[in-house]
Amino acid sequence: MEDKNYYTSGQFAKMANVSTRTIRFYDQKGLLKPSRIENGSRLYTDADFARLQQIILLKYLGFSLEEIKNMTIGDSDYHILLNSLELQSRLIEDKLAQMQLVAGAIKETSAAIRSKGEVNWDHMLNLIHLTNMESSLKSQYINASNISARIKLHNLYSNNKEGWFPWIYKQCHIKSDMKVLELGCGNGSLWTSNTTKIPAGADITISDLSNGMLRDAKRNMKTLSASMHFKKIDATNIPFEDNSFDLCIANHLLFYLDLNAKKKNALAEIYRILKPGGKLVCSTYGSNHMKEISDLVTSFDNRIRLSSDKLYENFGLDNGKEILSHFFKKNKIEKKLYDDFLLVDSVEPLIEYILSCHGNQNEYLLDRYSDFKAFVTSKMGTGFKITKESGIFICTK
Repeated sequence: MEDKNYYTSGQFAKMANVSTRTIRFYDQKGLLKPSRIENGSRLYTDADFARLQQIILLKYLGFSLEEIKNMTIGDSDYHILLNSLELQSRLIEDKLAQMQLVAGAIKETSAAIRSKGEVNWDHMLNLIHLTNMESSLKSQYINASNISARIKLHNLYSNNKEGWFPWIYKQCHIKSDMKVLELGCGNGSLWTSNTTKIPAGADITISDLSNGMLRDAKRNMKTLSASMHFKKIDATNIPFEDNSFDLCIANHLLFYLDLNAKKKNALAEIYRILKPGGKLVCSTYGSNHMKEISDLVTSFDNRIRLSSDKLYENFGLDNGKEILSHFFKKNKIEKKLYDDFLLVDSVEPLIEYILSCHGNQNEYLLDRYSDFKAFVTSKMGTGFKITKESGIFICTK
């Protein structure tokens, strides 16, 4: 071939140490399309190795081809590849940890059978549960990827240099003698963004409903010296006694929950576990938050919806005080707005954010990534301004 940057499917397969049949199969499944077709020959470039690497690794980790198709992008931008590799590394670490647990459970079950001459069915059930963790690891990989992309856009392009997490932390007024509970910790960014401010005596419980998020938070916070406990907690059933905490933090959590005042819900539980005079600091956003991004994608394809729900209608800046007043007195509820906007001057982080949303965007964008990238580039100009309409409620019991 005259152009050394292009390889036939046979050459490409040989360099990657896979069969030509495998390359053709991935092509048929829409996972790895050739960069060019010339005189009937399917030609691949060095950049295609990046996508092949993602496909092979994710397949090795147990993802289906359909799942892989919805998770990989045919683009070689360095930061997209770097982000993918970092997330793959974390998934490998979690997979290794899971395999160590399985290996330990197998040894424990075998030892019990040898010593007692009979099967301990509790051990066997534990082994079944551990070996069935693969699906949860998959969803945790996707969740971690999405959270990382969303936080990164705000960190890179926020006009308010204080930062969302330092601002939230400042409103909490945490002191050394306080007992603190965070619900929905995500990857622990509230604490990793404020490492030097956490008082040495504070008793802090970090919680999430997802084991994967807790693992990420613990991994990210391993250097923190404060007294921190990590616990899986369902916010609608908090496993602590009444009047236990001075402060509860729920950052961008409540709008995901059913806050119907007629039934037991997260707010009832939060109120129960707060001490008299204790505070809830909870964040949310308004209807204009990030609206330019929604407008951008619908102008490219009006079938795209970045979210199936308008979460601010469940619990937002406009209706939050009324919802909170079912448990907290209105004169004990204070709303504070975070003054900020984004000015984005790079296409790729914006697209990563879009692909991380909870809607149907991947259905329409992944196969048209190059076209969408060109479209976003044409709209970027000297900077793409994005409205932020977010804030907190501080409620005192």
